[in-house]
Amino acid sequence: MQPRPVDFHSGTPPSRQLVEQVLDVLSRGDLGAGDRLPSVRSFAADALVNPNTVGRAYRELLILGITEGRNGSGVYVTASGPDIARHLRLAGTLAGFRSAARAALSAGHDRGGLVRALRELSPTSPNGSARVKP
Repeated sequence: MQPRPVDFHSGTPPSRQLVEQVLDVLSRGDLGAGDRLPSVRSFAADALVNPNTVGRAYRELLILGITEGRNGSGVYVTASGPDIARHLRLAGTLAGFRSAARAALSAGHDRGGLVRALRELSPTSPNGSARVKP
């Protein structure tokens, strides 16, 4: 996992941005059950934040049941962590999408234009599942 620097201009608190990064990595399958997360200091250095911010994010992941601490060894993904992360991210991003779509409709966009925009972002693969362009 290669943490990204947080966006200090975002309305989302830095620790929440870190949680979302971990949730995304787990949702994509880049980390799985039993995998170790970066050390607090390493994550903080890569994300350009104070180690306390990473500690806050790791505590939230622990409370969610996504990770567990192992004394002297680090923070690891639980057996159910990837499923919990996937559920949380899919629910959260769908809610965000719906909110953005409502705002676009309120601003005067027509439904057809929004559907076309969505199709441009996520062409369908041969097996019928949606893919997002890189």
